Amino acid sequence: MPDQVKIGLIQASHDVHGDEPVEVHKEKAIEKHVKLVKEAKDRGAQIICLQEIFYGPYFCAEQNTKWYDAAEEVPNGPTTKRFQDLAKELGVVIVLPIYEREGIATYYNTAAVIDADGTYLGKYRKQHIPHVGVGNEGCGFWEKFYFKPGNLGYPVFDTAFAKVGVYICYDRHFPEGARILGLKGAEIIFNPSATVAGLSEYLWKLEQPSHAVANGYYVGAINRVGYEAPWNMGEFYGQSYLVDPRGNFVAMGSRDKDEVVVGEIDKKMIREVRDTWQFYRDRRPETYNEMTALLP
Repeated sequence: MPDQVKIGLIQASHDVHGDEPVEVHKEKAIEKHVKLVKEAKDRGAQIICLQEIFYGPYFCAEQNTKWYDAAEEVPNGPTTKRFQDLAKELGVVIVLPIYEREGIATYYNTAAVIDADGTYLGKYRKQHIPHVGVGNEGCGFWEKFYFKPGNLGYPVFDTAFAKVGVYICYDRHFPEGARILGLKGAEIIFNPSATVAGLSEYLWKLEQPSHAVANGYYVGAINRVGYEAPWNMGEFYGQSYLVDPRGNFVAMGSRDKDEVVVGEIDKKMIREVRDTWQFYRDRRPETYNEMTALLP
């Protein structure tokens, strides 16, 4: 694997009104994101990550069974297959956040990881599921209505260019999984998100650089942009970024534009930082028993 790898982070607005049929949402969003993936490739990106539930609005603003129809099997659904073909065509790794249906009616917030030859490597299911109102005419992050908590642990995927881990949106508030991904050898963690101003924006540029420093890896954080009707629950404020193991911002997107954010990781820096700060060597896991107890 090369030491220097170009990373592409895709942030985009979703312009279809929420009252439109699910298939209209998926068709328009997939069309937009295929173009953005190709743009990322043209700009040299080798690993590309899309935003949380990229092929529709952030429908968790409401509680409506209509959106169950957006879910697909992973990897056997049409969207994963389409992006496998695209990854093979372009020779890029794609992290594909998707709404997953398992069996008849079990649903997960999932990201499929596709290698540069089109091979499906596996998936991560979002572990931490919020259920939070934001006080705007009943709008909220009503994710427990749509998603079962993940049950696949914290896998690390050995792609053509780097060892990749995934955390999804609300997961970023919890350091435990971020540490496990580092212990398993991840060199970059992607966090595809859908988060609005006025709730956790003050944490956006704080928590994930902290994960990068504490664990000695890169983090790619992705957030969508704009307002989504009819909910208008708040501004999705973009500012997708790549941060290095020292907590420095390598690249950052705008607040309000569809954009491909491209930055480079250097694996030599990971080794240098871990040689300087021996956080893994100096861990004391034998003292952490209380972390696994059901407290408080």
